[in-house]
Amino acid sequence: MKLAIKDVQGNSQGELEVKFPLIEDGNGTQAVHDVVVAHQAGQRMGTACTKNVGEVAGTNKKPWRQKGTGRARAGSFQSPLWRGGGVVFGPKPRDFSKKVSRKTRQLALRKALSERLRAGDVVLVEEFKLESAKTKEFIGVLSALEVKGSALIIAQATDKNLTLASRNVPNVALATSDSLNTYDVLRPDKLLFTRGAFEQLESRLTKD
Repeated sequence: MKLAIKDVQGNSQGELEVKFPLIEDGNGTQAVHDVVVAHQAGQRMGTACTKNVGEVAGTNKKPWRQKGTGRARAGSFQSPLWRGGGVVFGPKPRDFSKKVSRKTRQLALRKALSERLRAGDVVLVEEFKLESAKTKEFIGVLSALEVKGSALIIAQATDKNLTLASRNVPNVALATSDSLNTYDVLRPDKLLFTRGAFEQLESRLTKD
């Protein structure tokens, strides 16, 4: 498979042959599911906490005597039946993270990128360099490259002008090729790679 390379004005700069083998059919679908679930689980704080009967502040004194008051029997102010009492089986701090093997993560990334390539959602630019940190210039580049909707720009390294120019543009995010994951690949409408970033990602995907 070949990808067309453009410059920031939208002019053609040749083609690039995709080196890693694209995944066909339904292979890797389960890996993508596992990796995305693990990623989203890892974003959870897991800090929700409630107090049980033993942790609620109170006294061991009986609220009122057992008989003769006409009220229901009660033995504790900390009862779960009472307002301000303990919570039965409430949440406690926990770790939601899930472990996924390195090979599964690599398979999932290859599968996700293969689908985006086949769908034509990957745009390749020779180099994404801005002369200034102006948002107007950044939007002009996106327009020249015909990138609409949400987009993820993947560069080989962080660029100050690119970071400053894109931070006020909604639905546009930045990433580097060494930190790119399956969730990042699946989320936006378009993936905008620099040539160096795509080649660096290819080297990641071709490793055993």
